[in-house]
Amino acid sequence: MLHVEKGFFFTVKELLIRPGKIVREFISENRSRLVKPIIFIVVTSLIYSIVTHFFHIEDGYIKLSNAHIPENSPSVAIARWITTHYGYANIILGVFIAFWLNLFFKKYGYNIFEIVILLCFVMGVGMLFFSFFGIVEGLIKTHLMQVSAALFFLYAMWAIAQFFDEKKALSYGKALGAYTLGMITFSLATWLLGLLADAIFMH
Repeated sequence: MLHVEKGFFFTVKELLIRPGKIVREFISENRSRLVKPIIFIVVTSLIYSIVTHFFHIEDGYIKLSNAHIPENSPSVAIARWITTHYGYANIILGVFIAFWLNLFFKKYGYNIFEIVILLCFVMGVGMLFFSFFGIVEGLIKTHLMQVSAALFFLYAMWAIAQFFDEKKALSYGKALGAYTLGMITFSLATWLLGLLADAIFMH
């Protein structure tokens, strides 16, 4: 946190008004203008965690626990780790989404690492979206997390399409599809890992 200077606010501003373009510039031209992507997503995820703690809003936007599974099971421990380490969990989720984006936008020549950089910035903004609506939800006692999730999906679709080719309508569909498939495969991988861990350690 102490390492993040005024560049953090510049980064947020640029990501709100021209996300795809500024990340493209970051990758190809100038890496000194923006906060480093890993630092950005960890800090914004920390902000979200602080908001959920103090405003007592719902247990995060990823909920993987199951009422039928014992609290001491490895699968519950995995789900708890995800909901208490959003920064790192988001990076892992980003790898899954990056796989599908790389598949859908292969002809543009970006590698997985560069796409993960894009997603660190995009998902970091998502954390700020959730934090803002979490504060409002905590103050007015009205559930708004679904609204923030919908707005973030629209933002992510726009940002990713702008990064690759904002002039093509298909870019928006592919961006949304890749993001959705990334979340599904991440959830499935986590579920399967939990099942495997339960089978090994609970019997």
